[in-house]
Amino acid sequence: MEQTSGEPLTLRDLRDLRADCGDCFGLCCVALPFARSADFAVDKPAGKACGNLRDDFGCGIHTRLRDAGFNGCTVYDCFGAGQQVSQVTFGGENWRTGGPEHARRMFDVFPVVRQLHELLWYLTESLTLPAARPVHADLRRTRDETKELTMKSARELGELDVAAYRGRVNELLLKVSDLMRAGAGRGRNHRGADLMGARLKGADLRRASLRGAYLIAADLTGADLRGADLIGADLRDTDLTDADLTGAFFLTQPQLDAARGSAGTRLPASVTRPGHWTT
Repeated sequence: MEQTSGEPLTLRDLRDLRADCGDCFGLCCVALPFARSADFAVDKPAGKACGNLRDDFGCGIHTRLRDAGFNGCTVYDCFGAGQQVSQVTFGGENWRTGGPEHARRMFDVFPVVRQLHELLWYLTESLTLPAARPVHADLRRTRDETKELTMKSARELGELDVAAYRGRVNELLLKVSDLMRAGAGRGRNHRGADLMGARLKGADLRRASLRGAYLIAADLTGADLRGADLIGADLRDTDLTDADLTGAFFLTQPQLDAARGSAGTRLPASVTRPGHWTT
């Protein structure tokens, strides 16, 4: 349900920003490139359909993606951009029947809308945070503006300088981070830090900024990440066993799905415990 101006948002307002593959034409399986690696079993250029994509746009190996070497697919989320582009931007006409030019435009627009939807996720989450109340009015205006952009035509979306727009929105999200982490207990600034493979077992990272930090394969077993800013942090193969992420913000499901954890890992309410984690 769309909120009217001034009403507080809740985490339920994030539900429209989750992928609904049933209303999408398999855009992530076609528009995006794959590189043979630990994440993908094959190379695939952008614009070419994955060999596992069925005629009905479903995945032929969905239930065994990890075993088949497509771990990258299991940690990807379009934040609802797939169904937006398929059903709204292009009015339900898929890339197979619309002709080559139609397909090209659809594949070009999809990454743009995906970035806008990711911004919508952060803006919507920010509006659920009481500490960010001083900038709620700006957040609401920016959220409305971003949502309007997602409704633009394919031509207008193709002309959008999405990188510049992201930069402008990020300035507002930085204000949210400062408000969330303010006070005597403000944590350290690890923004963009190279912490790959770091031994941070039991580390005190409360209210720390880990924006864009490289935490690939880092050991955060039992670490305290309460109230930490995790926007853009690379959590691939990060060990979050028994870590406490209560109140951590700007943490997305794809980030969490790429990490390792346990039943003892404490999570914010905006995400769910990945099914592949140990119990």
